[in-house]
Amino acid sequence: MGKPVVASYCTTFLKPEMLHIYRQVRSLRDYDTFVMTKALQNSELFPFPDIEIIPKPPSNPLRHGWLKWVKQRPPIVYRGEYKMLSNLLDRRGADLMHIYFGHTGVHLLPFIERWHKPCVVSFHGADVAQKKDIRDYGPKLRSLFDAVPLVLARSRSLADRLLTLGCPPERLRINRTGVPLDEFPFIRREAPSDGRWRFMQACRLIPKKGVATSLCAFAIFQKEFPNSQLVIAGKGPLQSHLEELAEELGIVAKVHFRGFLSQAELMELYANSHFFLHPSETPPDQNQEGVPNSILEAMSTGLSVLATRHGGIPEAVEHGRCGLLVEERDFVALAAAMIDIVRAPFAFREMGALASESVAMNFEQREQIRQLEAHYDEAVALASANEPVPQPAPAAVERRFPEEVPVE
Repeated sequence: MGKPVVASYCTTFLKPEMLHIYRQVRSLRDYDTFVMTKALQNSELFPFPDIEIIPKPPSNPLRHGWLKWVKQRPPIVYRGEYKMLSNLLDRRGADLMHIYFGHTGVHLLPFIERWHKPCVVSFHGADVAQKKDIRDYGPKLRSLFDAVPLVLARSRSLADRLLTLGCPPERLRINRTGVPLDEFPFIRREAPSDGRWRFMQACRLIPKKGVATSLCAFAIFQKEFPNSQLVIAGKGPLQSHLEELAEELGIVAKVHFRGFLSQAELMELYANSHFFLHPSETPPDQNQEGVPNSILEAMSTGLSVLATRHGGIPEAVEHGRCGLLVEERDFVALAAAMIDIVRAPFAFREMGALASESVAMNFEQREQIRQLEAHYDEAVALASANEPVPQPAPAAVERRFPEEVPVE
């Protein structure tokens, strides 16, 4: 008998910031998986041998308009996606489906409620924010929680947020990001004798990453340590604004925007840095971090972290042990933490070693995959236990799903 099969559904496979998803689907051991996606991106970065591109259903404007405007069916129905998905999953022999991101689960809700196999949905951060582009997102989330046997959250803070949004606590499980430790070996660092402290931040250049806070804090720090440098790795819509801010702060010669880096280039940057900055902040829509992947990678290599008490960050960075934490948007406090830690060079080395040990203990990839597959087993068992006894359809009646009924 072969392994059970999980369909890994991700609308786009994959955006550069979704490395953690790639690691997860690539590392399953007790389950076979294939990827279901509508759009394939960055395949050179994320090669995967078994990807099903979900085909677009044939266009039928009359049926489409009838179901959308008269019957007011949800998009997955009036676009004809249900049958496409059902046929694909049946053909592949899927035992369950793992849906990545809560807003994707909301879109698939009519399918989840009808499909004869279980689904689990995982939340990663932005999907617990307010979604103004999705009508009634809050009520639809509550319906989603009721439709799946298990809901997965990347951090305790995200789980708490899901509870406030109405997720039943008995259905909620933590599914942490796993780090392949062999790819991020520990590096022992020495304090520079000439004050050339090197700080780095690696992230998308978007508001919740707090890069502006990093720049303001570094502007204060470099007045006392003028030989210091800050490298920012990543791309995003705020880049031009952040470059202008660096110029206004008079630190443009000390700050280097490197853009998106390959994994090899990022490893080199980790190795050549002394500290990792990540002062995340909560924007007005309540978008929050789980546990940032880059923080875990940096810690694994022995970088101590200077960050904020935001989202799941305190679950990875123990204040005073693996790094230092300040309140969101407080660049003065962040600068003070930066100054304090470099004035205790032995403490910075000890914190780096403890950071690496903490990742190995709490975020090692194989253990996190083992736990994820245990969640899959539990979801299948729960769905089987609650499965209604099937009733035979009358021989003379052809059974149809609502969206398959032709327009009269």
